[in-house]
Amino acid sequence: MGDHPQARSMRHFTLRAIASRRHVRYYLSAARRARGILLARKRHRWILAGVAFTAMILGLAILPAWATLQREHAALGPRIQLALAMPSLARDQADMLAQEPVWQQAMVLPGQSLADLFKQQGLSATELQRALDADNGQSGLAHIRPGQQFEFLRGAHAELLAMRYERNDAQRVTLQFYGNRAAETVQSLALERRTQVAHGVITDSLFDAGSHAGMSNAMVLELARVFGYDIDFAQDLRVGDSFAVVYDSVYRDGEYLRPGTIIAAEFVNRGRRYTAFRYTQPDGNVAYYSEDGRPLRKSFLRTPVDFTRISSRFSVARLHPVLGRMRAHKGVDYAAPQGTPIYAAGDGVVQFKGWENGYGNFVLIRHNKDISTAYGHMSRFVSTLRKGERVRQGQVIGYVGMTGLATGPHLHYEFRVDGKQRDPLTVTLPKTLPLPGPQLVAFRRSIAPMLAQIEQAHSRDTRLASAK
Repeated sequence: MGDHPQARSMRHFTLRAIASRRHVRYYLSAARRARGILLARKRHRWILAGVAFTAMILGLAILPAWATLQREHAALGPRIQLALAMPSLARDQADMLAQEPVWQQAMVLPGQSLADLFKQQGLSATELQRALDADNGQSGLAHIRPGQQFEFLRGAHAELLAMRYERNDAQRVTLQFYGNRAAETVQSLALERRTQVAHGVITDSLFDAGSHAGMSNAMVLELARVFGYDIDFAQDLRVGDSFAVVYDSVYRDGEYLRPGTIIAAEFVNRGRRYTAFRYTQPDGNVAYYSEDGRPLRKSFLRTPVDFTRISSRFSVARLHPVLGRMRAHKGVDYAAPQGTPIYAAGDGVVQFKGWENGYGNFVLIRHNKDISTAYGHMSRFVSTLRKGERVRQGQVIGYVGMTGLATGPHLHYEFRVDGKQRDPLTVTLPKTLPLPGPQLVAFRRSIAPMLAQIEQAHSRDTRLASAK
């Protein structure tokens, strides 16, 4: 069946219309893609422009500082660069410990020997012997003193690597151990003595007056020791008594180290004036003398211990605190802390050392054919003390305790004349002779400045009292 011309014309028109719509959609799609590409390129150009602008700003800020740094580095000259490996944290800590060793400190207690100190620190007898061998008797390790400081350096296995201590105020010793060998290093320390003047009036106690005057307890005890031959500070002290003291203090490297010594002193007790001046004789002997040149040191100490109080006096009848019955007490009991040193009252020979019923640990010293002194209730004796040994006045012979019939730590002290006990607080002591003529002249010349200082202390306090 043949197509009608009009029908063919309509089909052709329809096909062309469809094709035309397809072309329009194609061109519209192509236009959209072109527009997207243009926008993307435009955004890219803006981003590139922003990056370039930012780089320019940073360059303007950094380049001057960089140029300055380069000039400074150039001024330092050529440099050597080292490639260093970073250690691990554990190794770094180990290195720090190795560079900064830790010294363990220990203080010598009363009656303690170096062997006791080493044992306390967990050190062996072999290490003690190494220290003594290295010291070779030069630093006094065999005779250490209470309060002395020691420092120990230990190794990884707690072995002793080194120790250090002060030989005296002016020298510090370090002993370093290498196997069986040891090396000693001695460091000198700068000392300075500063003089001070104090004046006080007794209103309560000697310690209270000394504290108000700016004196340490150690210096107050020294004052009592200087005048201890003439004044019994336990029973003779009265309200209104006064003192003036010229003394020095020791400083090391600008820091206070310890109390020094009394240079001159005056004490007025019960209206009677006593004086003391430190003087060095031509033979080097140092002692205290009164203003008229007589030595203050008597044949015997009134009190051979630094006591806190008299707990019992000389009596023909006393209720015994342990036995509970009346009996004579032929001595004086000086109460003091356990371990307080006890001194020989005078020069003499040890006649007895050992245990005595009632007395406990007991020492008897014969001073001459007439006089002897006795010391009871000691906690222990000085290790070197022997029967038949000659001792000097003021030498430590033992330590306060409560052995025997005692209820508390104290020293029972007796003064015997021809074997009979006398009251140590009232017995008459022999007088001493003054310095010979030429020495007396030199002595009086030397004490003139000290007398002036004491007078100044009196005048100063008088002015202060008047101002108040």
